[in-house]
Amino acid sequence: MWLEPVNSLDLIFKGLIVGIVASAPMGPVGVLCIQRTLNKGRWFGFVTGIGAAFSDIVYAFITGFGMSFVVEFLENKTNMFYLQLVGSVMLFLFGMYTFRCDPRQSLRPKPKKRGTLVHNMVTGFLVTFSNPLIIFLFVALFARFAFVVPDNPIPQMLGYIAVFFGALIWWFVLTYAVNKVRTRFDVHGIWVLNRIIGVVVMVVAVFGFIITLTGLSIY
Repeated sequence: MWLEPVNSLDLIFKGLIVGIVASAPMGPVGVLCIQRTLNKGRWFGFVTGIGAAFSDIVYAFITGFGMSFVVEFLENKTNMFYLQLVGSVMLFLFGMYTFRCDPRQSLRPKPKKRGTLVHNMVTGFLVTFSNPLIIFLFVALFARFAFVVPDNPIPQMLGYIAVFFGALIWWFVLTYAVNKVRTRFDVHGIWVLNRIIGVVVMVVAVFGFIITLTGLSIY
């Protein structure tokens, strides 16, 4: 096993990190969340993020369920070594994509009506769910953080719950910050935020790659 015995607190901590990292890049739903915060108010932006978090947890389940079918492969230390290296490379490429992403492509016209909070949450879910490529991000994160622990359903479920709350933490903090600087936040602000997030993700990926090669552990 990757963890002997499985440490539930460790999985919760990893889950929070996975949830935050998976939510942080300013893709279509991130830009939508910021736009709604600026145009409709903070809580409309936040419930959009809640919808995105529900979509993320669905894809996290799909990813983890798929990876749990290759238990023997995952429990092999050599296989795990290469899988973590690949995960770090994938994470680095995702960070580079985020760094170079142009948020103007995701901007939408200002709506005439605010709609209900439930409507905004559902659309946030659908916008995120319409991008199944996020599965590759979860594969990279799960591999990098050795998140999937076969035959340990309770700790694993706590980890998935932590992924959801990690995403909520990100959307709560983002909408709070954007609401505080709403008069000075524009497309350029989203572009700068994307750059910062991209650099952070790439640094984490490089650090993880080095940690794996040297055989050290920070968990």
